[in-house]
Amino acid sequence: MAVYFGQNGDVEIRRDTLLTSLQTDLDPNDVNTNLKRFSVDKVSSSIITGDYIEIETLDGSTLELVSGHSYPDGSWYVHIDALGGMRLYSSFAHAITGGTTNALTLVTPSASKQITVRTRNHRYRHLARIKDFEITTSREQIDTTTLGDQFKRQYEAGLISGQGTMHCLWEHSEALADATPHATTREFPFYLAQLIIRLQQGADFSGRFYIYKDTSTTANTVWYEANCVVTNVAVSVPAANEVTTRIEFITNGEIKLNTGTAPSSLLQEDAYKILQEDGGSILLSQA
Repeated sequence: MAVYFGQNGDVEIRRDTLLTSLQTDLDPNDVNTNLKRFSVDKVSSSIITGDYIEIETLDGSTLELVSGHSYPDGSWYVHIDALGGMRLYSSFAHAITGGTTNALTLVTPSASKQITVRTRNHRYRHLARIKDFEITTSREQIDTTTLGDQFKRQYEAGLISGQGTMHCLWEHSEALADATPHATTREFPFYLAQLIIRLQQGADFSGRFYIYKDTSTTANTVWYEANCVVTNVAVSVPAANEVTTRIEFITNGEIKLNTGTAPSSLLQEDAYKILQEDGGSILLSQA
């Protein structure tokens, strides 16, 4: 009889995609080419550092923002600073780190222009520094007992719901993080703490919760998969121990218990996913 240990567990999360574009103005005075930084109204409350965003001009004219870019739209990773300023990057890891060194060079727009901004997040990433997680599924009980019945009757196909908790060591900065096999593709618990106070887009994320993740024989892998909503984040700061965080969530929609290999997506040469018209990625099983 096999006995499984939690060291083979894992959690992967995928940032949600903003289905409704945010419309705002890109003003030349808000673009600082020396600092490679710009700002726009109505966006910082819905976008979080590390998001993959698409910026598009409303009238279809050239987007004058990134040096060498001559198209009406473009997609980049973003870093949001404490004042709501934005820098663009070509990779997720650089966006998490921030700073001017790897930020894309900007140009000053010739005139103020209306733009739309939306997130397009399609990749699952390992959640760093997780200690343990618990996920619970339940089925709603509906009482169908009628007058005269001697025994209680229940409807056997009530609605299914789920909830869970993750405990993590606190981490918020790439510069302070330890080297791990997931160093360029990891999410920090700080991101989930940011979700719960995000105003317009909400606190949604997609999660894969691996009960057993076999890296040598993927057919043995077992995991839950669901869309989730962060409902509570608690950070514990003891004087003589490590800082930890507890993240509570509920599921939103279908809950799947899967075995085998997690689905992959078709990639372009630059490693970005090939997307369908609705923004969803194309799974290998669809190709």
